[in-house]
Order: sequence, then C-alpha cells, then structure tokens
Amino acid sequence: MTEEIPRRPPAREPAARTYPHALPVVPVRARGLTVEGADGRRYLDCLSGAGTLALGHNHPVVLEAIRKVLDSGAPLNVPDLTTPVEEAFVTELRRTLPSGLADRARVRFCGPAGTDAVTTACALVRAATGRTGILGFAGGEHGTGSRAQPLAALGPTGRPLPHPQDYRCLFGLGGPYGAELVAWTEAVLDGADTAVPCCRPSKAHGAPGASAVDAAPDTPWPPASFDTHALPEPPGVPAVPDLPGLSGAGPATAPAGMILEPVQGEAVIPAPDEWLRRMRQVTAARSVPLIVDESHTGVGRTGAFWAVEHSGVTPDVMILSKAIGGSLPLAVVVHRDDLLDSGEPAHHAGPFRGNQLAMAAGAATLAHVRHHRLAERADTLGSRILSQLRELTRNLTCVGEVRGRGLMIGVELVGPEVDAGPVAGEARCAPREGSGAAAGVPLPHSPVGGVTRSTTGPCPARPARPPAPHLATAVQRECLRRGLIVGLGGGGRGGPSGGERSVVRLLPPLTISDEQAAAMLDRLADALAAVARDHSRDHIPRGRHRPDRPHRQSERQYESGEPAEPAR
Repeated sequence: MTEEIPRRPPAREPAARTYPHALPVVPVRARGLTVEGADGRRYLDCLSGAGTLALGHNHPVVLEAIRKVLDSGAPLNVPDLTTPVEEAFVTELRRTLPSGLADRARVRFCGPAGTDAVTTACALVRAATGRTGILGFAGGEHGTGSRAQPLAALGPTGRPLPHPQDYRCLFGLGGPYGAELVAWTEAVLDGADTAVPCCRPSKAHGAPGASAVDAAPDTPWPPASFDTHALPEPPGVPAVPDLPGLSGAGPATAPAGMILEPVQGEAVIPAPDEWLRRMRQVTAARSVPLIVDESHTGVGRTGAFWAVEHSGVTPDVMILSKAIGGSLPLAVVVHRDDLLDSGEPAHHAGPFRGNQLAMAAGAATLAHVRHHRLAERADTLGSRILSQLRELTRNLTCVGEVRGRGLMIGVELVGPEVDAGPVAGEARCAPREGSGAAAGVPLPHSPVGGVTRSTTGPCPARPARPPAPHLATAVQRECLRRGLIVGLGGGGRGGPSGGERSVVRLLPPLTISDEQAAAMLDRLADALAAVARDHSRDHIPRGRHRPDRPHRQSERQYESGEPAEPAR
C-alpha cells in the first residue's frame, strides 16, 4: 500500500506541495543520516528536514527527552506559564548564547514557525522605538506569512538593500570588498536620495571604455552621467512605496530595526564578517536595533554555535527556529533586557508557543551539541567538504560557485551564457588573486551620500552566468537515483538569482561521520557529472568521478553510507 502513495492523484492535497514532486520517497523509518523508504531503499538525507534536524533523525537523546515528558504526565502545551521543562530549556539556551547577550537576554517563545518569531521581533523593535519601518536585504528570506513579506523593502527607491555576494554581486564587490556595501546602507539611514558603491566597468567583462586598472585612481566614480535611478528592479520584486518611518531624511525618520541573516538560507550566501561588524557599528551609532535571523544558521550549523559569533557581533534581537526545537516545531526570540521597559505591550504569536515536547527536545539538542563540540566539528568537516567539492567541480562549467560555511553548503548551477548584468558592462563577481587591488592596483573612489568613500574592490576574472534551475532540478533527481536527498534553494526575495531555485543545498546533520561525508561527496559528484554529461557543452573532468565509472557500492556500503570502492 505504501508503495502506491507517490503515484496517487493529489485529490486530497494541494498541488502547492513542494517536496513530493522532486522527492517521490515514502519514508517509513529513519535514524541519523539514513532514511528508509517504503520500497526498502535507503537514502542519505542531506536535507535534514529543511535544516531542522541538527542531530539527524530520531537521535537517542532527543527521543529520551520526549519520552520523559510523555511519561511524566506533564501538560503538552502551556503558553507563557513557567514549567520545569521550559525552565530547563531557557537555562540551556542561555548557556549557548553569545557572551555579549547571554547575561542580558530575555527569551520569548513563539510558535510554531520562524515566521511567528519574525513577526514578534518586528513588533518588539517597533514598540521599543516608536517607529515602523524595517530594513531588509536582497535575497533575505524571513518567513512566508503575509506579515513577513514587506521586510525586504525598503530604501528610498522601495527596493531591497544590496547584500554582499562573491559570485553574483550587483556591483562587483566580492570577497572582503563586500563590506563596502555598508556605504549604501549608511546613505539610506542618513536620508540620502541614492548611493551606488560600485567599481568601474572593465574591458575584461566586455564593458566599453577603459578598465579599472587603466583609470586614474582619483577619478570620481560613478560619473555624473550615470543615472543611479535607472538601476533595474531585482528580478521578481516589484517596487513598493516607502513604508512609514523611511521617507524623508534625518534621524527622526530612522527605521524601527534592521533584519539580516549571517548566511542567507535560501541561496546559501555567507555575509562577510567585516560587513556584519560594520553593519553593527552603523546601526548602533544611529540607535537602530539589529535583528539577526539565525533560523537557518543556529545550533552549530555554520561552525559556531551561533553564526554571529564568527564576526563577534552582538545583536539586539536574535530569531531562533528550525533546529532550536530538536526536530519539533518551536520558534524563539531572544532580546536585550533593556530593549523595552516594564510597560511594554504584550504581543502573542501563536497558541503553540508552549510546546513542551519541543522545549524538551530542544534542550536535549542544545546540550548535546555543546557537550560534544559539534559546532567545532562542523567547522572542520565543512571546510574540508567545501575544499573537496570545489576541486571536484573545478572543470564543470555548469557549476558557477560552491559556497557555504560549516555544514551549510550550496552549489549554484548556471547556464552557458554570460549574464550581462543589470547595468551594461558592470563587474559581477569576486576578486581573483592577482587582479585589481589584489595586485596592488587601487580602484577609483565612489561618492556615496555626499561623502567620498574608497572602494578598492577589483573587477573579477570570471563573469557570472545565468542561474539554471533546470540543471539544479536535474542534479537533485540524479542525487536521488544514487540514494542522496538534497534540497534546492536560491529563491530569496530580491536576490541576485531572481527567485530561481538554482542552488543545490547540503544541510547534513552535525552528527555526520567522515565515512558518510565521503559517501555524500561521492554521490553528489557522480550526479553532477551525469548532468554535465547529458549537457554536452560541459567539460567532464576525468579522474575519481568519471561519468563512465559505475557506482561501485556494495549493499553494506550503501546502507551504512560508506564510500564506494575504487574502480579497477
């Protein structure tokens, strides 16, 4: 009977279901990284419940915590009232928080999803400041509820603020130079009409005129003839009017808060640490509360317990979801105790904010990750996986970029045509060693908000190419054929990929072993090679993962996740 479930007509369920179309699996058992389908096949699950399973499926410490609550006869949902289970969760959570926040933290339970926490966080900073506008960034994804949708709007042009990215940066400021995009945000907060911190077009990217290295370093950029208002809309994001609290200029019209992700979860785009540090300085200097959304990145996923710890930033508000519930629905807002006084208005987000099973599972997960130093392991193992994956895909032209942090990894699939970009000839990618400033050649200055700022980011050596969601879907399908479950992303609001789900996402549990990681890489490399072979314009590298090599794994290796035997 269960074998027929994927083939049944969706008479009782909506067509909007996402995963069954791409992953026709009927899971009946799961443990750790392994999922068994109704047909007896076993899969390595690197989707991990969309990142909710920090310890994988049915980890013993999580099951024991849940059984303990069930056997105790305690109530299962107690909104707002203090219980022993809630107290244990809060105590463990405070042990893990960044040092600058832990001693001053207040914890608000929301439920059951991150969208509820976003709504609560925005209501909190609005009540604290008496203002309304919320600044967000292109590519950010802070929930799916209607109240979360306006968050990505909101500079004077009604467009999302630019977020740094190496491969597909709108202004050619990649790598460490992405921090220069802070100048745009400063101009918005200070009431400037526009700000364009971009580097000069280069002949290397098909642009007319002199290259950046030929230009005089004291020449103003952009030129007076450059129409900053002609910048294109981010694909798929219509212009919207400024929200109250953002029109006009000066500190009286400052926004209520700014929300950002340390690693954008949909397209797996890590924010540079220096950009985060400077953004913290900018918001603190203007009394704008900084909200950091750790829904995707928290609980050790990026190689630190909380991703903000990489940069040393202490936010005013943190949004926690996904893995925080230990596989069960839970969302939490943590904020500084002085953000609101005792007369703050009550704001309730959902009747399930007292989910005792989720609190018990979450406390067990937090303690296990902390005791076993799984965040440190995610940092070490993730760095090794990223390095190996970049080497394996180095000659595959369908792979635009391999990026990520810790065990949060994305592989962007691209088409063959060079993306000309929204502005003719603009630079698009990260700096490469030996070019531009990397070779000691400064680029021109950019006047931003009436202040001349230095932008030393060089034009890159490789232009970005259009996102290829059809190739990403093909890779996901080939992975499934090889017993590997992966997710797709890239559809963040206003992101540079224009909503295209062209990024293959790897979110393995933090408990993944070295052998399972090798098997994951083996199967993914085979899937990428198969897709590249089917699209003959891609060059297939020979070696360990040749497409003509059969997938050599015994049943024992397949079930345990061990790597395939070498070909003879």
